[in-house]
Amino acid sequence: MAVYLLPDEPIFPPAGEAETDGLIAIGGDLSAPRLVQAYAQGIFPWFLEYDEFYWYSPDPRLLLFPDEYKVPDSLRRIVKKELFEVRFDTDFERVIRACSIACRPEQDGTWISSEFIGGYTELYRLGFAHSVESYFEGELVGGLYGVSLGSAFFGESMFFTRSNASKVAFYKLVERIKEFGFRFIDCQVETSHMIRLGARTVPRGDYLVMLGDAMKMPTKKGSWR
Repeated sequence: MAVYLLPDEPIFPPAGEAETDGLIAIGGDLSAPRLVQAYAQGIFPWFLEYDEFYWYSPDPRLLLFPDEYKVPDSLRRIVKKELFEVRFDTDFERVIRACSIACRPEQDGTWISSEFIGGYTELYRLGFAHSVESYFEGELVGGLYGVSLGSAFFGESMFFTRSNASKVAFYKLVERIKEFGFRFIDCQVETSHMIRLGARTVPRGDYLVMLGDAMKMPTKKGSWR
């Protein structure tokens, strides 16, 4: 398979042509039109290196189907206690900046550079990106952000400074997308944490068919407050 150098136009090669590690293209930018086109085709930017963006479509893909979400009993108890106030789309930029400095096991540094913050914040302003925030006594202590197109939500990153804050935010996200009738949350690559919550891997070919069906639905654009 070939790795493509992206032109100035916001276009991508077919995701099915990605390398075995998922790499499909290098270059381009994080403009809103390019990001929307990428996600609609099952492609996402993973990191910036030597001033070039690297775009991926991994095989298999990790998906969480809302009805398969396994809520731990401990989390149900925490949610029931209402320890956190959860809001949607009230402080997107603080969430993505907090995600950019969050400590992650087995990762050296972060892929969320200033370019990523700028690109996804613009997607938020246009109504395609969303944040879920957990507050404790009025202080932001956890949350997550991602992109929504059609009936799919593409999870990007989460953070917490107080135990269980991001878990509660994710719980509320699943509740919300169930209300919207979304088909799946795209978790991109396999993690043991998401597997425990009920996510499962899907071959890329099957995923692209599901994604195509999801893109036929109208996008829930704008604030989710």
